[in-house]
Amino acid sequence: MSARYADVIGPLRTAYDGGAGRRDGSGKQAWKLAERAAFLERVREGGGRRLLEVGAGTGQDSAFFQANGLDVVAVDLSPEMVARCREKGVDAHVMDFLHLDFAPGSFDAVYAMNCLLHVPDEDLPAVLDAIHALLRPGGLLYVGVYGGGTLRGEGPYDGDDHDPPRFFSFRTDEELQAFTSGSFQTVDFHAVGVDALRFQSLTLRG
Repeated sequence: MSARYADVIGPLRTAYDGGAGRRDGSGKQAWKLAERAAFLERVREGGGRRLLEVGAGTGQDSAFFQANGLDVVAVDLSPEMVARCREKGVDAHVMDFLHLDFAPGSFDAVYAMNCLLHVPDEDLPAVLDAIHALLRPGGLLYVGVYGGGTLRGEGPYDGDDHDPPRFFSFRTDEELQAFTSGSFQTVDFHAVGVDALRFQSLTLRG
């Protein structure tokens, strides 16, 4: 029987609550900063102002977008992560991907960095549809996840340093783009890194 999102939310929340302090103190690799900056420029070029970050973690990216002139809202399923976002002055809420309590078409852009890889394949289409509904027509979605390299399949990741170990779904480039093509048009796709550290970057238009 395949995993379902409702079953993995609880353990994910516990894992991220416990790791919030450590994650907040860690820096970001240069390539992640570049990904973030490139998406900001695309949003600006399209006249976007209001951005939702899903799976926002401790709010480092949300704070960046806010400091650069965007009207930002952040959501995460971890109350500890949301508290860290709020400490940075970000409007943040505890929500999961299937219960995003915002009006349809209320955002110009959505940013999803390393969070949709926690959604089982069975529920990913519904999550993408939920995100699509929140975007204004022509709005942009950034999806960044590890995958397409040596990591395959669904389940806990061996060597995960979180307690309890987190659920992951690693997808090939073709699988990931097949999922996103149901609701979005691809603006850009590229990969960064190789093997277990290979990262898939997609900018999508609703």
